Amino acid sequence: MLKAKDILTSCEKFHITLGLERIKRIMELLDNPQDTFKSIHIAGTNGKGSCAAIINQILIENFKNTDTKIGLFTSPHLFSYNERIKVNNEKIPDYILDKLANKINDTAKQNNIELSEFELITAVAFFYFYIKKVSYVVLEVGLGGKFDATNIVRNSPIQIITTIDFDHTDRLGSTIEEIAAQKAGIIKSNSKVVVSKSNPGYNTIEKAAKEKKAKIVELKKVEIEQKDKNYAYFDNKKFVFSLLGAHQKENLALALSAVFNLDIGINEDALEKGLKNVKWPFRNQYNKEKNILIDGAHNPSGIQALKNFLDENFKNIKKKIYFGCLKTKNHKTMMDILINKEDEFYFIEFNHQSALLYDELEEKYKKIFTKTLINEKTLQGNELKVFCGSLYMLGEIFNSKNIIL
Repeated sequence: MLKAKDILTSCEKFHITLGLERIKRIMELLDNPQDTFKSIHIAGTNGKGSCAAIINQILIENFKNTDTKIGLFTSPHLFSYNERIKVNNEKIPDYILDKLANKINDTAKQNNIELSEFELITAVAFFYFYIKKVSYVVLEVGLGGKFDATNIVRNSPIQIITTIDFDHTDRLGSTIEEIAAQKAGIIKSNSKVVVSKSNPGYNTIEKAAKEKKAKIVELKKVEIEQKDKNYAYFDNKKFVFSLLGAHQKENLALALSAVFNLDIGINEDALEKGLKNVKWPFRNQYNKEKNILIDGAHNPSGIQALKNFLDENFKNIKKKIYFGCLKTKNHKTMMDILINKEDEFYFIEFNHQSALLYDELEEKYKKIFTKTLINEKTLQGNELKVFCGSLYMLGEIFNSKNIIL
């Protein structure tokens, strides 16, 4: 039996065009396991993962000590594919991941279906949720929405569309309206849609919702304040909230609006424990002992949110900024946002087929960013060290046995 990783990373699994025909065919052959659970479907450019993590933790706390199981499907992973598929926060075991990947890949080959990497891992997730008898799945879109492999779910009472910005323009369109239309493709007939009126794509999303006779729900009013701890305020109550950054205000508002519109009865204890216990690794993750901040920001709006967080919480503190990204990203704008005369800047190359190389940078960036390798010694010293630009890069760096946070 092949390892799931070997199947998923094989060359032919990448760069297949978007579309639902292949994933529909394979799921029909598997008797449509995605129809056995309810999904909270999340699309958007930034904030999908944080929003998913919040909802997942609240639902787990709410249904603790019951037979109701909560599935979570996110991407990309940091260290292993297992991270993408969880039930009640437990990652899919290696042997089951391998078994299901082989089963589904063999079924696809026997029926002349050439699945992409994401289609295969999505099919594995849906089948795993079925065999685990999961009731609700918090489901993050991989790319876009309308033609994303996750968009074959039919039993989806709530869809969430987070902040929209320019990303994957080669596939999703070159305007906010075009990108928003792709994201809004997850909206289901007669469902509920959670979206902020400040979302740049709101008008497009609202139009799509009306066409599907879906109701846009009122967004929960939330405030976030950082004192001795990070706190969230809503409904005249105060909760400890473990996710840092002012940008989490909107993610939390979206997540709360979704769970309160599921009509399942969310108790206050579940809210308190959910917000306190939620974790989303490498998103504004700060290690005080080593003075390291790790953030998965990988597009201009994400980098701007990181810059705002640094300005608010580490003002007048010299920083070492370590940056690396994919060629498909708008690295020039991201670097321009980060650059200032007070800090030191380093560029990291990493092992990914689409990783941006130092030699591909314009000269003006080469004058500011020094190419470097990361090791345990790099992480020493009193300066604040900030790592950002790509989750793939972060996963590679911090997966090393020599680098322990």
